[in-house]
Amino acid sequence: MDLVARASLKDRLTLLETDPPHDCPLCPRLVQFRIDNRAQFPGWHNAPVPAWSGAAPKLMIVGLAPGLRGANRTGRPFTGDYAGDLLYATLLKFGLASGTYAADPNDGLTLKNAMIVNAVRCVPPQNKPTGAEIATCRQFLTATIAANPQVRAFIALGRIGHDSLLAALGRRRASYPFGHGAEHAFDNGTRLFDSFHCSRYNTNTGRLTTDMFEDVIGRAADFVGARA
Repeated sequence: MDLVARASLKDRLTLLETDPPHDCPLCPRLVQFRIDNRAQFPGWHNAPVPAWSGAAPKLMIVGLAPGLRGANRTGRPFTGDYAGDLLYATLLKFGLASGTYAADPNDGLTLKNAMIVNAVRCVPPQNKPTGAEIATCRQFLTATIAANPQVRAFIALGRIGHDSLLAALGRRRASYPFGHGAEHAFDNGTRLFDSFHCSRYNTNTGRLTTDMFEDVIGRAADFVGARA
């Protein structure tokens, strides 16, 4: 039975909402941070960042949360910070995007066979969402998965994305341990590919190299036939 069919009526109504409303009230700490940012940076997006997708995506990329000066500013996932520079260059290389990435939501870049979504849709202070905030926002990840049954593979960027995705899928963490480069096959034919997050910290410290990141994205692209 799928996620929506298992849910109560109240939960079904929630599951139909794949993106939080512009003024989502669910996480008080994130709401206050949003208010503070709107006062300081009135021209920025400063709201939950919706998922971004190509038509009928076969690959879902799950990140952590919007960056303060990245997606929280621009309103598009991974757009405007270093993580986006590496992510979009890699997606372009492996046929999962087309156009030119210019760190601007109006740059004309499009995704192909891919969707990008964050486990937490609002920017958290110090880029660190709490466990309660991750759990509260998971309803939107669950809804996004339910609304895209054609997705054949997932890429989790970092442990939080990995753990929240498994919870949204109803899978046990112990059965699918996180590790960079790990590949997990599910019984329904879909697959999960794990990567360290493509953050500036991880790349600057050498924890994640371009070659390491390209290996994961490339394998996932091949699995969904993006380079066919």
